[in-house]
Amino acid sequence: MKNKPKYAQKPRQIGAAEAFIDARLALGRVAFSLAELTAESGLSAVAAKFQLLRLRGKVVRVSRRQAFFLIVGPEHRAMGAPPAIWWLQDYFTWLGHPYYLALQSAASSFGSNPQALQMTQVMTDRPCRAINVGRIQVRFFVKRGIERTPTQQLAQAMSPLCISTPEATAFDLIRYATSIGGIESAAETIGPLFPVLRARELKRVLEAENEPAIAQRLGFVIEAGGAKKLAQVIYDWLPDKLVTVPLSPLKGERKYLPVVERWQVLNNSGELKL
Repeated sequence: MKNKPKYAQKPRQIGAAEAFIDARLALGRVAFSLAELTAESGLSAVAAKFQLLRLRGKVVRVSRRQAFFLIVGPEHRAMGAPPAIWWLQDYFTWLGHPYYLALQSAASSFGSNPQALQMTQVMTDRPCRAINVGRIQVRFFVKRGIERTPTQQLAQAMSPLCISTPEATAFDLIRYATSIGGIESAAETIGPLFPVLRARELKRVLEAENEPAIAQRLGFVIEAGGAKKLAQVIYDWLPDKLVTVPLSPLKGERKYLPVVERWQVLNNSGELKL
């Protein structure tokens, strides 16, 4: 009587990772986690990693610390990775954290492109290391209470993508001005957004964020840009008594600066004037 094996040997599943990737691409997906690959292919984690190593050039890892991968189609080989807006939704679903496309990246989606932006700016709720994969760069900004910020889905996107509304984008540009080139840069980006800013949605953002100092700066910038009706929406929302704030918090000397009485803003910008 022949001895029976104690366990049935699994087939080697050669090419299982590549088949998984091809199926993913056929669905219009360009990202996956190691856990998804092993669950759907039946490969062990070690076998999956080995097969992925043999697919270099077709698959890249977002970072050494994370088992999350991007699929690089022929049209993106020169960039070394697919565009960030194609995979951010999958990435943050995997992380289990909220996010939205923000700041100048969001403004660009609404038609404001005053500066050539070399990276994708993303808002989330905790510090994250910047991602640099191929020529794709993603920079993360932290916002407590991110769930309060009004967002929407980006129209005509290749995949689902959460983006701040135009009004929330304008507010964020002022709030994070010191991190994106200064108040003048923020104002330059906000100006082209005027045609898509809606008074009702602007008031909704003000109520959700509830930061009078940021609203004062935003009101000044919008009025300086000539959008007086939108500026009035902000002015009507502000409390009766305002604390005087500098237009740019990081600019040095504040003595002898002109105070714009309407907004109680110390105008320490040489470019913005009412």
